[in-house]
Amino acid sequence: MAKPSHPRRLLAALLAVALLLPVARPDAASSSSPTTAYDELRLRGFPRGLLPTNVRGYTLDAGSGDFAVDLASSCRIVLPAGSYLASFNRRLTGRLDDRRISGLSGIRVRAFFRWWSITGIRADGDQLVFEVGAASAKFPARHFNASLECPAKATS
Repeated sequence: MAKPSHPRRLLAALLAVALLLPVARPDAASSSSPTTAYDELRLRGFPRGLLPTNVRGYTLDAGSGDFAVDLASSCRIVLPAGSYLASFNRRLTGRLDDRRISGLSGIRVRAFFRWWSITGIRADGDQLVFEVGAASAKFPARHFNASLECPAKATS
């Protein structure tokens, strides 16, 4: 009679492990997985300073790399590289891959007396290449190591 109860205990133990494993895994996974948009940038070869300090939240599709970053407000800041005035919308979208951001929407920069949309950013060694349509410009990545304060745009 001892034999029949042994398989039942084993089955009960396996069932308990199977039921508890999904409960335990999210805690373990969340402690090692990135929790902020800045972490996601760093993991893909970019400095955190590509985003201002007012990030409120983000979503990232791990399969496609499609992302959306929500800022507390739209804002303007002077970029440390080249002293260009940049305008950030409340929502930034695009596709994040290793060392490349493409299909970028929501960031514009003022140059040559007009506003230009930044459509992509590539990490190229210790340089960042900012793409504006067919044109591009390189800046040292170290200029973007720190996120800048991004005060809300004044309404006129």
